Amino acid sequence: MHEMSLCEGIRRVVDRAASDPGIARVTRVRLEIGRFAGVEKPALEFAWEVVMRGSKAEGAALEMIDLPGRALCYDCMETVEIEHRLDPCPNCGGGKLMPDGGDEMRIKDMEVI
Repeated sequence: MHEMSLCEGIRRVVDRAASDPGIARVTRVRLEIGRFAGVEKPALEFAWEVVMRGSKAEGAALEMIDLPGRALCYDCMETVEIEHRLDPCPNCGGGKLMPDGGDEMRIKDMEVI
């Protein structure tokens, strides 16, 4: 389950960002997760609860924002949204697509008090 190690990395970033003495705790963290990132959201939610124990983010809400899969179609030269990596172009039906988005996962922002 690589979601546990993902959460450990997120905790390091959150701990660093919340290290200011004026921050009592983190109340919410918003993640942007691409369609092709390979993240199992239920496993990430479970890992979140376990990994954040004892940190300023313990009990913080985890909000996951879905990002679409994107690809450049070499047939019509348009950037399009796709559901699956091997989908044809939704505009022209072409099959020469180069994925260029949707595999990212990043912290968008976090709320602190």
